[in-house]
Amino acid sequence: GRVQLLPPQNVTLLSKDFAMILTWAPGEGYPPDVTYTVRYESQDRLDKWMKVPHCKNIPRSFCNLTCALSSFYVKVRARVKAVWGQSQSPWVKSQFKDYYSDVELAPPVLTLDVRENSIHVSASFPLPACVENLTWKYDLNLWEAGSEDKKKYEGYFRKDTVIINTTALRGNYCFSARALYESINLKHSEFSQPVCVLLNHKG
Repeated sequence: GRVQLLPPQNVTLLSKDFAMILTWAPGEGYPPDVTYTVRYESQDRLDKWMKVPHCKNIPRSFCNLTCALSSFYVKVRARVKAVWGQSQSPWVKSQFKDYYSDVELAPPVLTLDVRENSIHVSASFPLPACVENLTWKYDLNLWEAGSEDKKKYEGYFRKDTVIINTTALRGNYCFSARALYESINLKHSEFSQPVCVLLNHKG
């Protein structure tokens, strides 16, 4: 007879590091070679479950849905079932979320280019390709190592380079940035780990 697979567990749609990801855990007693298939529906077209080609018969227990979504401004939910040979589990649905208001941001990665009298700071974001053209910004902090006094550079667009005149700066200076996104309210990531550099060091 056919084995009845129990449904996958802890099915959760989460937004993390600029991406919408469905995660789940295997049901009880799953064989090791079980696979999973994911679909999603959006709130403007309920009961129309869209296929996610890159998440059909996959062995892993997560699916990155970001670039499969038809809109970033409509709430979606996803569902997953387990498949093993001829056996299938029931579908299990996640809760609804939308990318626009629920997206969670990761801190940007800073690149410092030290020139003669200036330093050029740029921030790169680990973005899925499909959300490249949304309006991401970042804030940058600059301070002398050991000091609490931070100079703030705010609201730069993602592709912008911040150019700081360093003629008056002597010693060890640190930089840190956070990603920003204007949705229904302003969201921001944590600040990145500080990157420090010696300026105008007379060796």
